[in-house]
Amino acid sequence: MTLHRRTALGLGLAAFGAPLAAPALAQPARATARVVVGFPAGGSADTTARLIAERLRGTYAQNVIVENRVGAAGRLAVEAVKAAEPDGNTILLTAASMLVIFPHLYRPATLRYDPFADLMPVTPAGEFTFGMGVGPMANSLGTLAAFKEWGAGKRDIPFSSAAAGSMLHFLGVQVAKATGLSMTHIPYRGSAPAIQDLLGGRLAASYHPMVDLAPHAAAPGGPVRLAGVSSEQRLPRFPDVPTFAEQGYPQLTGSEWFGLFLPARTPGAVQEALHRAAVEAIGTADYREAIARLEMRPYPLSIADFTRRFRADYEKWAPIIAESGFRPEET
Repeated sequence: MTLHRRTALGLGLAAFGAPLAAPALAQPARATARVVVGFPAGGSADTTARLIAERLRGTYAQNVIVENRVGAAGRLAVEAVKAAEPDGNTILLTAASMLVIFPHLYRPATLRYDPFADLMPVTPAGEFTFGMGVGPMANSLGTLAAFKEWGAGKRDIPFSSAAAGSMLHFLGVQVAKATGLSMTHIPYRGSAPAIQDLLGGRLAASYHPMVDLAPHAAAPGGPVRLAGVSSEQRLPRFPDVPTFAEQGYPQLTGSEWFGLFLPARTPGAVQEALHRAAVEAIGTADYREAIARLEMRPYPLSIADFTRRFRADYEKWAPIIAESGFRPEET
């Protein structure tokens, strides 16, 4: 997996050209809109959806509610928005994986949506970077070079991610390839149990969004250290942690976004109206402060730029996933 460089990954990535904040919209024409999110309440996707919904209220629609369509690793939410009336009243907030990873993993009979034919991009709501946590099994080493030295000659070194078939899973695969280590992915359902086993010495490394790793890696001398982060530059909260690129692995640079989408065939004027309202919401100081607490950064793009990023991400992942040989259980 080469995670995308920001010149175009795109899964995250050199300076993003954010559009200028648009002027406030007139009195909204629609009474109620819903933001559909594919994960339970309390997680970062749900929290981001609620932050956006609150700030779209009164600009895009008089009332904006969040609907949690949980199941099938976020696929049910995408299917629900695909089937909705294209009138602008149903909005999808989804992580990139559901649209740029899953189409390369699942057969059409399982996926039941085409990310380009069935959805219209609006803007990313934010992006987050990834970290490689190293635990006591690998002596809580703080660099990729040290981890590589420790792992040399070992077989089937166990590493984890929050989910099989996720970007984090493939990041771990690519670290193994880049370092030449023999590593085996141990899938988990969610970050919490994976990090617990990392702390307990049952895993050598684990890959997660920084919002999940940060509490365990912030204390100096703690059992979990960060061997690298996937951002282009060091993170302000972790100035001593080198990026993967600094350590000689620029192909591991990347991030993931949460994006807003509408059903296909939604009128262009509605797409533009939602874009203006969303960019205005993302530009508010309180929104930026709130997502910073999730270890995210605001990432508004024009519709055209987001469409290009979306396509670039999709194309970037195809060879990465094919080379990995991974195929999920299709249910």
